[in-house]
Amino acid sequence: MPQSMESASSDVFNPEIGPDHVAIIMDGNGRWAQNQGKARLFGHHEGAKRVKDIVSACPDFGVKHLTIFAFSTENWKRTQSEVTGLMSLFRRYIRNEMREVASKGVRVRFIGDRNRLDAKLIKLMAELEAETRENTLVHLTIALNYGGRDEVARAVKDLAHDVKQGKIEPSTVDEVTLTRYLDTNILPDPDLVIRTSGEARISNFLLWQSAYSEYEFIDTLWPDFTQDVFKECLMRYAGRDRRFGGVKK
Repeated sequence: MPQSMESASSDVFNPEIGPDHVAIIMDGNGRWAQNQGKARLFGHHEGAKRVKDIVSACPDFGVKHLTIFAFSTENWKRTQSEVTGLMSLFRRYIRNEMREVASKGVRVRFIGDRNRLDAKLIKLMAELEAETRENTLVHLTIALNYGGRDEVARAVKDLAHDVKQGKIEPSTVDEVTLTRYLDTNILPDPDLVIRTSGEARISNFLLWQSAYSEYEFIDTLWPDFTQDVFKECLMRYAGRDRRFGGVKK
């Protein structure tokens, strides 16, 4: 529901006027670490801690769905040491931090192509998804080895296969049909997409789903993205008039 700027500027945030689904491109871990005179991987560790803090704030802010961009299909181009360190971090984070989050009622899902990930990591992901299947407090989706174009290509491939098998008539294929084949098929589209670190691009993240999402590009590096910064983004969102291609009457 459109809200006035006056209501969005209050220090007290009303969760009823905020977004249901927030997606975040968590950028700036490496630069944050370098600013501290540390290795890039140190920044990734600090960034991982920040995720738990933001997830814990979601219920108070009325955010039911949170989707975070953890590792893209393009991130394999980084140095071998950084990629190896990230994969080790993901395994450790799922075993420890995510299970603590899950114990508080958070449901965890993963999207992306799992084929390139190592078997131990895939097993941990599947176990966490199964363990949290009944949780409903917050729906946390982690994009791991994810790319928007790759997701659409995989969806089209699967859709084409079903058309070939006679399961779907070609004339019935529309936007709704394709959406059912996406990794995010059980999620609502994001209302708000936030990118940290001052970069103003979407980096192949949720290309199909964010067609009418609101965007926030902020200078804050991800390890410095506090609950207060999160609330400020939500308050600015609440002051926008979303028309979805229509005109205001």
